[in-house]
Amino acid sequence: MPKAFDRILGCLAASQIGSAMGAAVEGWSWQAIRERYGRLEELLPYEHYQNGWQRPPGTTEDGIERQRVFLRAIRRARGRPTADDVAAVWREEVDSEKAAWCMEPFDRQLIRLAKAGVPASELGRFNPYTDLVSLSRSCHPIGLINAGDPVQAARDVHAVGRVLQQPLGDGLAWAGVVAAGIAAAFLPDATVDSVLEAARDAGGPALLGEIRRALEVAEHAKDPLAMREKFDAFYSGHGTTYAVSHANEIVSKALAVFRAAKGSPREAIVTAVNFGRDTDCLAAVAGGLAGALSGPADLQPEWLAQLDAATEVNPYTNLKLSLEAQAHMVWDGLEAEAERTAWRAAALEALREE
Repeated sequence: MPKAFDRILGCLAASQIGSAMGAAVEGWSWQAIRERYGRLEELLPYEHYQNGWQRPPGTTEDGIERQRVFLRAIRRARGRPTADDVAAVWREEVDSEKAAWCMEPFDRQLIRLAKAGVPASELGRFNPYTDLVSLSRSCHPIGLINAGDPVQAARDVHAVGRVLQQPLGDGLAWAGVVAAGIAAAFLPDATVDSVLEAARDAGGPALLGEIRRALEVAEHAKDPLAMREKFDAFYSGHGTTYAVSHANEIVSKALAVFRAAKGSPREAIVTAVNFGRDTDCLAAVAGGLAGALSGPADLQPEWLAQLDAATEVNPYTNLKLSLEAQAHMVWDGLEAEAERTAWRAAALEALREE
């Protein structure tokens, strides 16, 4: 397969491995993680929602369930999906009873509303959490299907993301930063700096200051994990629902981790997992960016194998496919997009010659 396929696989694999590894210590402080594990770099079993389901090592969580819905929407659309495609997947392909085991309450509410016929572009208005990382940590497929076009990736996230988040607040804008960075990783001669530049551009003036602050921390950090104390001074919310899961915190930190890890998916995942607070979301974003740039080569093969094994036995996931099969869903969509683009280019050229 072409090199681009490896980058698709790297993005999906790193984001899902990061989610599974980080889920075991989600919400912990970095000090508690260090005291218990030293430096955590293995997949562990864990339980979420206190529902009695002990998840095997490598099992992913709610953010990856959203990511897999976007993958199904790409397959449905044979290319760049719309909000209607995502809502159709929810209506026709997602079991809301199973979703109760592995998705957040607001996810399940939106699924029910989609099944009840609420228009796709209005669904996000019923999510009361305007600034969560919900979309930023799951929008990887939207960036991938726009490979090489960071501007369109950000636009698509703003349009498609309205099924999940309100247009108010900054949740959609921060997701555009992530998708643009992923898309930029596929440009010729892409580097860590060029990916970060595309991410900054997508954020616009409103987000630029916070992004710059995070990247300055990374620039001066001798060790990626040395950034933790500095970021604790910026972000320390507790005591409210989803206090550790706001998009500005997670995406800013993820850009810093991506930079400090020099684009290594393995280093980005391990750093993020040991960062504390919303570890699974942070690892999904930082790992996904690094995987899109560098592919899966430095990910441990046993991680990929364990992720696939856990997906195979997961009774609740909405997409029981291997990482490679998931990557093929994006690749097939990209090939269809290339055919449509070539046809349009030929049609426009014919018009010029009339």
